[in-house]
Amino acid sequence: MGATFLSGTTISISLTELYLLFKYLRPKELERQGINSFDAWAAVFARKSVDYEFSVTNEVVQKERFRYFIKVPELASFYSEITDFRTAADIGIDRPKKNEILHNIPPTPDQQEFIRKLIEFAKTGNATVLGRPPLNEKEEKAKMLIATDYARKMSLDMRLIDPLSYGDDKDNKATHCADMIAEYYNKYAGHKGTQFVFSDLGTYKPDQWNPYSEIKRKLVEDHGIPEDQIRFIQEAKTEKKRKAMIEAMNEGKIRVLFGSTEMLGTGVNAQKRCVAIHHLDAPWRPSDLQQRDGRGIRKGNEVAKLYADNKVDVIIYAVEKSLDSYKFNLLYNKQLFITQLKQNNMGCRTIDEGGMDEKGGIPFSEYVAVLSGNTDLLDKARLEKRIAGMEGERKAFQRGKGESRIKLETFLANRASNDDIIARVKKDKTAIEIRMRYDKEGNKLNPLKIDGVASDDPKAIAAKLHEIEDRERTHGQPKVIGSLYGFDILVKTDTTVKDGLDFCENRFFVRGEGNFLYNYNNGRLAVDPKTACQNFINAFDSIPRLIEKYTRDNEAIEKELPVLEQVVGEVWKKEDELKQLKADLAALDRKILLSLKSVDAQEKSTDGVIEVVPSQPITPDGQDNTPAAVMPAADASLVTPSPDSLPIPGTPPAEPYIHRMPDFFTDKQRTPPKVSEMPKSISIKEAMGALGGKLVIGGIPKPGNKDDPAPDQPEKPKPKLKL
Repeated sequence: MGATFLSGTTISISLTELYLLFKYLRPKELERQGINSFDAWAAVFARKSVDYEFSVTNEVVQKERFRYFIKVPELASFYSEITDFRTAADIGIDRPKKNEILHNIPPTPDQQEFIRKLIEFAKTGNATVLGRPPLNEKEEKAKMLIATDYARKMSLDMRLIDPLSYGDDKDNKATHCADMIAEYYNKYAGHKGTQFVFSDLGTYKPDQWNPYSEIKRKLVEDHGIPEDQIRFIQEAKTEKKRKAMIEAMNEGKIRVLFGSTEMLGTGVNAQKRCVAIHHLDAPWRPSDLQQRDGRGIRKGNEVAKLYADNKVDVIIYAVEKSLDSYKFNLLYNKQLFITQLKQNNMGCRTIDEGGMDEKGGIPFSEYVAVLSGNTDLLDKARLEKRIAGMEGERKAFQRGKGESRIKLETFLANRASNDDIIARVKKDKTAIEIRMRYDKEGNKLNPLKIDGVASDDPKAIAAKLHEIEDRERTHGQPKVIGSLYGFDILVKTDTTVKDGLDFCENRFFVRGEGNFLYNYNNGRLAVDPKTACQNFINAFDSIPRLIEKYTRDNEAIEKELPVLEQVVGEVWKKEDELKQLKADLAALDRKILLSLKSVDAQEKSTDGVIEVVPSQPITPDGQDNTPAAVMPAADASLVTPSPDSLPIPGTPPAEPYIHRMPDFFTDKQRTPPKVSEMPKSISIKEAMGALGGKLVIGGIPKPGNKDDPAPDQPEKPKPKLKL
């Protein structure tokens, strides 16, 4: 007895969801591996990342999440052992293809100014720059979530932030979307093509301003589309009205339907005339994006198939210098990783799911970089997507090559075996042709001899054969019981078990000189005595058919061999391209690391604390081993040289940058440096010297340290550190 579970989204947002799946479907295997809790599972397959944020009160807020996953191929294999994953392409579902279009929109003047305010708010936590009261204690801990929420609203429409202070703009997202909807409306007017418009922000509310109603107003007033052909799914308050709205959409009476992921993204089969899908914002989960697109990209879309080249355009609206493109790229990358894991086609051992989540927003440094117009993070996401895709392609190529190699080896072995069988059967054919005797009418004589039967009477021979059939037990081994034209006559007992009982059946064969067994009627005797005795002479009639069969099999193999040999000999031609992409990603990672560190330093300085870090080359494991000295901003004038120009005695020249995974991906037992190697970290004494002899560790001066100033030196006031 067993159970079959069916799901379209076993993983909707994060690989952490796999634990629950394994807990219910693979409990014994988890127990065998000593995994009895989520923490134990995460310790094997995941690594927790920790982000620290400074609140406006200078308190350090720690945020933890599972962002990095390791041993991904093993995780994928573990998953594939209990799943049979099939995509629409795998099973050949007749549905239109997705044609994605990224529609970039320059920010309006109001958006440009608000982006500047958002960056200042993210750095300082001063909410008044956004025109709102100062953050309370609870809001301070969610500063970046608030900043992310404001950025999303700003991108969609400034009136979501303040409908009184901001007005319409000819270049805002609502205008661009209305223009695009009208273009598709007119293009497919003859076929009553329909469109879906998705947004989880600013959903329809009849008693207040919202983007849904604003876009509808523009469609009616600026483009002349009848008002009754534009509807909102939120208007359907009952299931009956909802079904009527879906039916009207399929009939083409409703041409444009607005809705959120929750209300319009699932359970809506209104695809019959869909030609375009519009995304005004991005959902948080990759599965939600798939559900949105699935409203039109599904079986039964007749207009797309007949009149739109079997494609549905999916338009993504992204305001430049906003989080739109960045968020969509993170979603697509995460969906790519999830799909590759489900297909057991992972080309990498580690996954970074990205730093943006629904609960914490986007990390500060990435937030500032994106809003500042820095495209490095977007370029990084695109590079990672290309690399992941190419690594999956390479693994699929290698897997296909391996399968072809095994198939080639099997075919060659089968051909050799067939050649051997053909040779042996031909030898028997020659022997039987020489030995066979015929009567005057040309009929074959049947000089069958059975052990224990002296007579050549067919009835006596048949009686003995039937006795052997009923009583003999050879336990699976063939036993000689007679001869015919110099060939052995054999009996073999086959045993099967059914419902706990043994069932035995005897079958009869003729063994050729090449040890090949021939039979007639699958080795079973007829009841009629004469026919039973003819069983063995008739077995020789199968010889020509066997030669023909194995010859035909070899001919089929010969046709397959050239293709298999070509596949096995092929080399993946994109290896150099993949290496270059990885090198580009490593260089971009280095650039981003430096720029984000600079942004983080600016944020910390606004909190009244300056962190002084002497310049130090990055060690090959990717970690900066330089100790940081922290001092109050008021005493910053004591440090004459800039943090980046502090001398480090004994430090060797900087080594070329080597891209490495984060520290927790590497082996904890690292090889200690050789004695002859120069240490790559600045000493406490050197750091104190660079800072005028004052060092604060963890906010508390450490007395009695051997690196403290000499007693005869005048003691300076101890700096205070506020965290």
